[in-house]
Amino acid sequence: VQLQAFGGGLVQAGGSLRLSCAASGRYTMAWFRQAPGKEREFVAAISWMGGSTYYADSVKDRFFISRDNAQNMVPLQMNRLKPEDTAVYYCAARSGGGLRYQVREYDYWGQGTLVTVSS
Repeated sequence: VQLQAFGGGLVQAGGSLRLSCAASGRYTMAWFRQAPGKEREFVAAISWMGGSTYYADSVKDRFFISRDNAQNMVPLQMNRLKPEDTAVYYCAARSGGGLRYQVREYDYWGQGTLVTVSS
């Protein structure tokens, strides 16, 4: 499985940014992020058919994960961005069912894309 995340960049606090992950296959997909000096943390996950989603409390109601299986894309819409959202964002795929939030539950990882939110 090859995953490729893109769409990162520099944005002012309060702004929006849309990340995308190119991914093929029947996998549960998720976004994680890792800020400098911190551990990788869960952001959001979506089931294979897109009917179920799960968010970290820190991004709930600001970030929205979706998927377009016809286009093999998993976007992450990020709104009302805060400086603390600054991190490298990674997309990940899980072979098993169920939405999971732990790094070890995901089998495949893409390279990260940097999101920087200025205050």
